[in-house]
This record gives sequence, C-alpha cells and structure tokens, in this order.
Amino acid sequence: MKVLIYEGSIELVKKSGIGQAIKHQKKALELLNIPYTVNKKEDYDIVHLNTIFPNSLMMAWLAKRKNKRVIYYAHSTMEDFRNSFIGSNLLAPLFKKWITFCYNHGDIVLTPTDYSKHILDHYRIKRPVYHLSNGIDTEFFKPTGEGRQRFRKRYHIGEEEKVIISVGHYMERKGILDFIKLAEQMPEYRFYWFGYTNLHIVPAKIKRAIQNKGANLYFPGYVSRQELRDAYEGSDVFLFLTHEETEGIVLLEALAAKIPIVVRDIPIYKKWLKHNHTVYKGKTIDEFSQLCKGLLEKQLPNLTANGFDLASERDIRVVATKLMKFYHA
Repeated sequence: MKVLIYEGSIELVKKSGIGQAIKHQKKALELLNIPYTVNKKEDYDIVHLNTIFPNSLMMAWLAKRKNKRVIYYAHSTMEDFRNSFIGSNLLAPLFKKWITFCYNHGDIVLTPTDYSKHILDHYRIKRPVYHLSNGIDTEFFKPTGEGRQRFRKRYHIGEEEKVIISVGHYMERKGILDFIKLAEQMPEYRFYWFGYTNLHIVPAKIKRAIQNKGANLYFPGYVSRQELRDAYEGSDVFLFLTHEETEGIVLLEALAAKIPIVVRDIPIYKKWLKHNHTVYKGKTIDEFSQLCKGLLEKQLPNLTANGFDLASERDIRVVATKLMKFYHA
C-alpha cells in the first residue's frame, strides 16, 4: 500500500490548520510504516485530498479513472466559512454547494469531529462520512522549561509580566475583535495574537481594529512551529474566542503545551471540553475578562493536567492507529 498526499496549492494553506493537518497525516503514515509520496506522478493506491480547490477536484477525477481510492478530508463547512473574508457571508451558500460537490468525489469523507460530521450529515453528501481528529504531536508540544525563557527573551517580556495569547487568521470568526477589545480593557496585561492574514482581504472593521490597537497588544504575525511552541510555554493564558470550528488544531496544541485555557462556550466544545475541569468557558467579554484575571492572579485552579490528558486522547499515535481502518472502510 502506498498513499499519495496531494499537495496542490499547498502554498495557499500551509500556514493554516489544513497545512498542519497535512503534516500530521505524513507523521501518521510514518508511524504506521506506510509508504507515501507527494508526487502525483508516482504510483499510489490511496490519495488524501485536503483542500477544495479545483486542482484537488481534478486529482479526485484522475484517481477515480485509475481505480484508486480517494479519501477526502472535510476541513471546511459553510458554517466556518462565514465571517472569514470580505464577501464570505454572501458567498457562503455557494461555498456549501461547492464543497458538497467536492466531497462527493471521495470514496469516504473524513472530518475532524463528531460535531462537524453532524453538520455534514445535513448536506447532500452521498459518501460515508466519518470523524477522525486531525491529531496532535503531544511529544513536540510538551513543555520543557526552556521555551518560556526563549519566548520572553525574544519579545522582551519580564518574568513577572502576565501574557495572554491567541492564534489564528485575522477573522471575525476567530474572535479577533473580542480579543482586541479585551486587550483594551485589561491594559495591565500583555496580549499577543499569532498568525497573519493579508489586510486587503479582511473586512474594514477588522483592519481598523488592528491598526488602532492599544500599546499592550502585539501582532507578531506568522511564526514557525518551534516559535509557537515557545509562545505556548512562555505565556500564562491561551484565549481561544473562536465562534465556529471543525476542531481547532491550535487548541489541541495549547492543551498539549499545558497552558491554562479560556474558550468561548460554543456547541463544538459542549461535550468535549468540560468547564472547570479541562478548560474555562465564557460567553461574554465580562466573563472572558474575569476568567483570564482569575487564572493570571492564581484565583482559579490550574486545569492543565486534565487538559493534557484530553490532548493525549488525540495524540497523533492514537490517530494513526484509527486511520488504518478507514483505508479499508
């Protein structure tokens, strides 16, 4: 058995969660000792498709003509396409039709969570849909003590200064506007947002908010995986205010890095993340502020050990074992 991990248009997604998912798929295959290639000209038995660009659809057609098995990873839904880029809400219904058309060209469809599977079950997808986590390399993100020093030295942060971070594109869906508002209301703490989106394609209100940020809010942009690992270890709270996700790879990373976490209380995390047990959940700016302050001032229990246990359930080694059965589903 040999697997083709199709990387058409990889430059467009390599800095996103899809890019990380592709890396995790390679890691999973290495753990399983299954040969793989990224060269579509080589022979293969199964192809992994991760994007909904036209070239991926063409790859599905070509694979079908050669009687190869097609596994389509459904990282995107109409629901998480909304509130992303300029015009995304207007285009959302068309986006739903397009991704449904793409996913129907797989033999099976894999999506990261039971929540996203539930959403796709209401689309007109004629192929079997299963859920399988994107996975997380817990060994890589496990804190060592050195990462905190590197992070604070790199950004000139004093040991006693408190730091709140988040990671993602500059999207309203990701909660960036609330993050900026919290930074304004909590000037005694440092806020860092890692990730980047070209400001030409984001709505004007987000562009204005970023350009008018306060002095305690920093946008370092996209950083390497190693630097992001240091940021998790060197910060005091991971604040994930996303409104909609199919899973949230950066959340898995934060759980593995054992950093205290505050998330928005949204449906995808209703059953998986337990409030006051693995993370803290809020729904309003005031609740987010209170929870962050409670963690920063050591007034709330540290839940990171429970969070790490949860991340371990989705460790890439566990995911790799589960992946095998879908090759024959």
